[in-house]
Amino acid sequence: MATAQNITVRVGVVLNMDGFGQMSFNCLSMALTDFYSTHKQYRTKLVLTDRDSKDDAVGAAAAGNAGLDLLKNVEVQAIIGPVYSSQANFLISLGHKAHVPIITFSATSPSLSSLRSPYFIRATLKDSSQVGAIVAIIQDFGWREVVAVYENTEFGEGILPFLTDALEQVNVRVPYRSVISPSATDDQILAELYKLMAMQTRVFIVHMLNPLASRLFTKVKQLGMMSKDYAWIITDSITNDLNSMDRSVIASMLGVIGVKPYVPQTKELDDFTTQYKKKVLQSNPKALGVDIYGLWAYDSAIALAMAAERVGLANLTYQETNMSTSSTDLEAFGVSLSGPELIQALSNITFRGLAGDFRLVDGQLQAPPYEIVNMVGPGARGIGYWTKESGIVKELNITIASKKNYATSKSNLGPTIWPGDEPSPPKGWVVPTRGKKLRVGVPVKAGFTDFVRVTWNSDNSTTVEGYCIDVFNAVMAALPYGVPYEYIPFATPDHKMAGNYNELVYQVYLGNYDAVAGDVTILVNRSQYVDFTLPYTESGVSMVVKIQDDKRKNTWLVFKPLTWQLWITTFISCVAVGFLVWLLEREKNTEFGGSTLHQLGMIFWFAFSTMVFAHRERVVGNCARFLLIIWLLAVFVLTQSYSASLTSMLTIQKVEPAITDINALIRNKDYVGYSNTSFVFGFLKKHFDESRLRPFNSAEQMHELLTNGSANGGIAAAFHEIPYLKLFLGKYCSKYMMVGPTYKADGFGFAFPIDSPLVPDVSREILKVTEGQKMVEIETTWLKKNEKCPDPDTLIPPKSLGLSSFKGVFVMVAIAVIVAIIFRTSCGIKICPRTELDLEEIKDFDELLKWYRENRHPQNPQKMNGEIELGDRNG
Repeated sequence: MATAQNITVRVGVVLNMDGFGQMSFNCLSMALTDFYSTHKQYRTKLVLTDRDSKDDAVGAAAAGNAGLDLLKNVEVQAIIGPVYSSQANFLISLGHKAHVPIITFSATSPSLSSLRSPYFIRATLKDSSQVGAIVAIIQDFGWREVVAVYENTEFGEGILPFLTDALEQVNVRVPYRSVISPSATDDQILAELYKLMAMQTRVFIVHMLNPLASRLFTKVKQLGMMSKDYAWIITDSITNDLNSMDRSVIASMLGVIGVKPYVPQTKELDDFTTQYKKKVLQSNPKALGVDIYGLWAYDSAIALAMAAERVGLANLTYQETNMSTSSTDLEAFGVSLSGPELIQALSNITFRGLAGDFRLVDGQLQAPPYEIVNMVGPGARGIGYWTKESGIVKELNITIASKKNYATSKSNLGPTIWPGDEPSPPKGWVVPTRGKKLRVGVPVKAGFTDFVRVTWNSDNSTTVEGYCIDVFNAVMAALPYGVPYEYIPFATPDHKMAGNYNELVYQVYLGNYDAVAGDVTILVNRSQYVDFTLPYTESGVSMVVKIQDDKRKNTWLVFKPLTWQLWITTFISCVAVGFLVWLLEREKNTEFGGSTLHQLGMIFWFAFSTMVFAHRERVVGNCARFLLIIWLLAVFVLTQSYSASLTSMLTIQKVEPAITDINALIRNKDYVGYSNTSFVFGFLKKHFDESRLRPFNSAEQMHELLTNGSANGGIAAAFHEIPYLKLFLGKYCSKYMMVGPTYKADGFGFAFPIDSPLVPDVSREILKVTEGQKMVEIETTWLKKNEKCPDPDTLIPPKSLGLSSFKGVFVMVAIAVIVAIIFRTSCGIKICPRTELDLEEIKDFDELLKWYRENRHPQNPQKMNGEIELGDRNG
């Protein structure tokens, strides 16, 4: 064993040797002592050479000078440190030039990427590793906006790009970034907090180091910001350092939620903690206790010792350079010959350390699960865990969690205490009223006041009511929290509308109103300046025209129930059936005999008399009877359908519109009307010349213009949104009707500032109100339909009946005709039994009797004998 440890490997340590640095150095020393006591066979042994980088988070120069000294004068094979990210850049550059590994266990800024130097090892977690856990918490509680509060250093700014990108992916905005300098005075901190109090966002993510964080939360408590409606989330830079915080600071953080890397509780960790207390804390009670950075320092020393033994490090010298030997010259030191092998071996080391699994990928320590903690009483209590594979889980089981779907449900968190000792989470925002109510702009309408009506009282106060106002009141009352508001008319000093609806909506964008409630249609151009809620009523653009009674068309109305194709088909069928019946009956039925002219008249008379069931002629042949039965059935269907259609036309013909579509208006160059406050004017300009457009501002004026007509200074049609037209027709339904196609619009909605957190909540309540009984009551109150007005759907004139509707009937008639013709043909070739008497074939009286017996009443002998006797008496 005398020669087992014969290679001394010099390792530099760049730390501030007070407080945190001293704790870290103690962990490094204890790690090597513990390691070599259990690995006495190792030929290599690390020896630490420390340099003080000063207790300054921005002391990059001190850390750089310490590194230069270690490289030039000591020729160390590796450097552990520094503490702060701001000190690490220069030291990493020195290590890269000297081929000496730089190992940090506390510099967490994501900007210190190992890709910048292959000789940089981050044996700690970069700050961006915790972003997923923070975003999952925000997403779980439904917060839509957060404010980032961070210190004005490279460390503080490093997490921001990763945090904002991750929040944007889940539609969470960062409307403001609060930057506080580590050297800020108390007054400057208070001034920044006052800014935060004036905002509507109440969710804050704090990312800073312990000294500034302690001062910040002390002031937060003083200003009453650690109370109801506030939510504070701290990053692991604060959570990992809670042991070094003053008890009064921790007491002021009641309800704060934090994240920190999960450290498994093992026997080795418990033994080390006990040993540290005996060796360090008993001799120096004021020394800092071990935190996770101390554990990472411990694991870093173990990993470096294992790598040194694996390489062997036979050559511990530096290759000299030809540059100046000045102590201030950055090129004065040489290049380590063992550095490339050492860094390669260190990158492949894996083991179970005190802080968890030690495994490097691209020079970065792989992140473990994160623990979510809640500040309660004297310390932090775990309420859940977050893993990249499974999201938030209540119990941590890596094997099972990795197989589950990603979870983002606050139900997976344990009981949580919020600021103000509240058991329920805050909604994350408040209306920034500064003592004022929510300012809700409303239009001032001259007409159609059933939707919005503004009345000025004697004391110049206003009363706002109407359909839209009642809906807004119902929705706001249904919110799970109270929002005070007041209505402000969009009016000039003389109580008239101060502009059109576009200008009203734009006032929200300018900040003059906090919202707009009224009959405001959701349009694309308006949504560029505001966010609309879901619509609470249907909409669309259509036109209203006068009802006419066209007497000219009524003259020939009797022919309109059937199309001309059906009339012609019916006429041809009548003639065909009449001719076939005559053909079947003419030889044996005297009623179908006579002169040629008489027989021709009989064909038409018999056929058309069956149309009204007025035929009196007797039909004796079975074939003719069969055909007549089918034809009378067809006639019955046709006549009944004709009667029903004619009745409908006689009833509804009186409410036929004067204009049927927009093309007729354009073709006739008629004047059309529009509301002077609606967006319909822009729509009509695409179809009509502006000189043909006439405005109106009320239902009464619209009625007057339509009554006068286009030729007398009025209009032929009025265009408006469907809710207004329905209200108009409810008053004047006997004179006008709505016709033409409906042009799509998205309905009425309430307007709020862009990204207002009120929009999703109000939209959800709109759905509840519109689907419930409350909406029915509001519509009954303001938009009650005139009971004397018929249903518009019943005013549509019926169409003429076409041939297609009676195909089956005529097919049936055609089959009957074909069958009759076939039987007639068969009888003609003596397939059918004979029923006529051919006198030329009768030779004597016996043959006559034989013919009678065979052909006349064979089933009725008495009747047959009677006829024979009668014939005998008559000779």
